[in-house]
Parts: sequence; structure tokens; C-alpha cells
Amino acid sequence: MSTAPSKGTVVPETVPASSLPPDTPSYDVVVVGFGIAGGCAALEAARTGARVLLLERAAVHGGTSSMSGGHFYLGAGTAVQQATGHDDSVEDMYEYLVAVSKEPEKDKIRVYCEESVAHFDWLEMLGFAFERSYYPEKAVIQPGTEGLMFTGNEKVWPFKDAARPAPRGHKVPVAGDTEGTKMVMDLLRDRCDEAGVEVRYETGATRLVVDESAATGPAVVGVAWKSFEQAGYVRAGGVVIAAGGFVMNPDMVAEHTPALAQNLFTLGSTYDDGLGIRLGQSVGAELKHMDEPFITAPVYPPSQLLTGIIVNRAGERFVAEDSYHSRTSQFVMEQPDSAAYLIVDSEHVEYPKFPLVPLIDGYETLEELESSLGLPTGSVATSLERYNDHAARGEDPDFHKGVEWLSPQGTGPWAVFDLRLGKAMYAGFTLGGMRVTVDGEVQRPDGSVVVGLYAAGACASNLAQDGKGYCSGTQLGEGSFFGRRAGRAAAVTRSPADR
Repeated sequence: MSTAPSKGTVVPETVPASSLPPDTPSYDVVVVGFGIAGGCAALEAARTGARVLLLERAAVHGGTSSMSGGHFYLGAGTAVQQATGHDDSVEDMYEYLVAVSKEPEKDKIRVYCEESVAHFDWLEMLGFAFERSYYPEKAVIQPGTEGLMFTGNEKVWPFKDAARPAPRGHKVPVAGDTEGTKMVMDLLRDRCDEAGVEVRYETGATRLVVDESAATGPAVVGVAWKSFEQAGYVRAGGVVIAAGGFVMNPDMVAEHTPALAQNLFTLGSTYDDGLGIRLGQSVGAELKHMDEPFITAPVYPPSQLLTGIIVNRAGERFVAEDSYHSRTSQFVMEQPDSAAYLIVDSEHVEYPKFPLVPLIDGYETLEELESSLGLPTGSVATSLERYNDHAARGEDPDFHKGVEWLSPQGTGPWAVFDLRLGKAMYAGFTLGGMRVTVDGEVQRPDGSVVVGLYAAGACASNLAQDGKGYCSGTQLGEGSFFGRRAGRAAAVTRSPADR
């Protein structure tokens, strides 16, 4: 490794620009991190004619992005939506994302929706095509190469009332649930090479170079770097940080998202250590949504299990069972002891091939079920009676579960699946990051921008804000989209002397 993963919460000191040697190399734009956001930022900057340096601590490109299945959250009438007969519009996509966001930044949501079709086209021009096909089942990700499926809460109340539902999870044509994005990253590497981006692997940024005498206030004008035993500096007209989240830094996790330290499988690469975020802090960046993790243990597929009910330790329902899996999981985290159980009767039970939520047992009577699980006597029986009465009429007045998932659960024995934290296999990653403008400019708490510094991807706060509102494909979608904007903005504002 060139630079060991940076643990702890220490904020690096900045380097005065006046201390740099006269022969320090200079670039128009320096990008830190070669995941989806950094790659797109570097490519867009280079295509404006900028001289671009891309630093990557790992020995290869890709970062955490390459580990993912390949969902991009796109809509407003993409070619795949049109080919599969799914009407969508800018307004429907906008209204949905506003409704599902914890603190919607409407300018970002608006431009993301308005330019979603163009961004879809841009992605395909990297050298691949999304398959013009639709996967109709409720799943975490398409098992095959189908190009489109629902990947959020579009059909879940109250969001289905806020905007007309449409599927927006666009998957790259790679079968399976992991490494689909690696294909995109390989193409992005090739396009960066064609555009003249200089890439240095096994080289990490360690500190930001700052000019305190700039007329517009303190400005970022370069970075310090390290590669094995070598170290140095580069000047830059603009610096784009795209260095990932902080799920692999136990100290930052303990400080901001302690739930991620509780028997979870962390989703990230070695260098998701929060260093990029701390580099931003060194020049006064405000951090947003740092306490909001993505945590999930999907109860589906098989989707038939969603006809059952999920109850807490009181034997009471608390969430619509057809919610997107991270939304359901976030509600579980909020229950006493983060405990919940999925109960399905013998007419509807199916068993997952790869169960992340394990089967506890089957129970001949509800009394036996309640007693064995330590739930209040009569609690599950009462919850099931109310649910079954309404489900028989196609109704769910308590949580408005979709009618296609409503079916009485009255035939014993009843299977119980374990959603308790520490029993189910929960996985997670971090969502918080630096506050940025719609063009990726890093902002301070007063809203002013740090001149010369931009951020995108998992170290920036854009659309992905919490687990309840997350949609699969959001981070790849926003990382690539806002990465492109950050790269262009950094290139356009570079010093005239460097043009």
C-alpha cells in the first residue's frame, strides 16, 4: 500500500502555499480518488481542455464503486423506460425525490432530474448500453441483465401519493449482484486515458495546500501527496475530493454512526477511511448528515414473504412491509433493542436461497409463538387479527401496504424470521459528507465556498441523506452526475495562467 488507511479523527494541517518549492509541478485540476465520482470529474475536466492529475491510493482504479452491482438511479424518460413502456417525467421524478429526502436540496434535485436523460446518454457513450428490458419482481437487484426495475419506495405510501411511481433503477448489463460497476469503471479508465488524464496509482493526497493571501479569501491551490516513501506537492487551479466515505474508520464511525459498529458487515473498500472528509474539514468545510448510515438486511426475495407482517418486541406492526429494504431496516433500528420479527403463515411462506434474515422456527399456534419469542401474551394474535380482517378487503389503514402484498396470514403453522440486530446479517455504509453547492463547491457553515475546493461522491452530501429515503442506484447516479459537474466547475475556474 502506498499510504496506509488513515484511522482516527485527526484533521490534517494545511500547507501554506508560500512554503512550496518554486519548481512544484502545476495542474489545472487535481482529482483525489478514482471511483465513479472521481473518474467522471477527471474525464469532464480533461474534456474542457484542462490538464488533469488523478491521484488514487490503491494500485488500481475503481474504489468502492467497482464492488457494487451497477445500479444507476435515473429517470424522466430514459431510453430504457421508453422501450419498456414506463412513462416518467421530470416532475414525477422531482416530486418523488423531494418527498423521500430528509432535507431536500431542491436545486440539486431539480437539475438531477432535468438532466437525467442526458446523463443516461453520457453514461452509455462511455461504451456500453443498458439492456432495454424490465425486471418486474421485488428484489434487491436484478439477478440477470435486465436494465430496469423499481429500486426505491416509489410504490410505497406516502410516496406513491406524492408522485406517479416509475421504475428508475438502471442496471448495467452484468448478471449478479456485485461488481457490475467494474465494467463501467474499466470503460471510464479507458476514456480518461484517451482524454489525457494523468493517473498516479498508489499515491494519496495527505494535506491541502492553501493560499491565505488570495484576494477572495483563503483558497485551496494544491495538495501534498505521498507514495510509499516518496512525498511531494502539486499546485492546482482546482482540487476535487472524491475519496469515499468513512465506514472503514472505526473512530469516525464511533463518533458519527455508532450503529454501524454493532455486528454489521461493512460495505466499503480499504480506503473508505474518511480522510477526504477530514481534508475538507481542514479548510472549514461544513459536514452534513454524518449521523445517517445506510443499514439493511433485506427480507426479500422471495417477495412472497412481504405478505406477512413485521412486529417489534411488543408484538405490534411498525412499518409497511413492502418498503424498500433499507427503509424497513431503519425502522427496525429504531425499535426497542433494534428487535423485530417477520411472521408468515404456511400458505405464503417461502424460504430464501441465501437468507440474510434467518428462520427462527415454525410455530403451530400463536400462543406458542408469543411464548417462545418472549412477546406479550395475545399481542401477535391481536396484530394478526386486525391485519387479516383488513387484508381480506384489500386494505391496510395502519401502514397502507400495497394491495398486491396484502393477504391474510391465518393458516398455521407460522414461520418466524429473525430481524434482530446481531441475528440478521445487516450490512451498511456511511452517507454523510461535506456540504457542497450544485456544482460541487465545498461550503462552510455560513454558506460561503472554499475557493478552489470541490467534492463529489460519498465524501460529499447530495441526494443520499438517510436510509429511509435511499434508493438503490442513488450513490452511483449522483456520484457520476455531480462528479461531472464538479470536474467541469473546477476546470472552468482554474487560474488563467494554467490554461
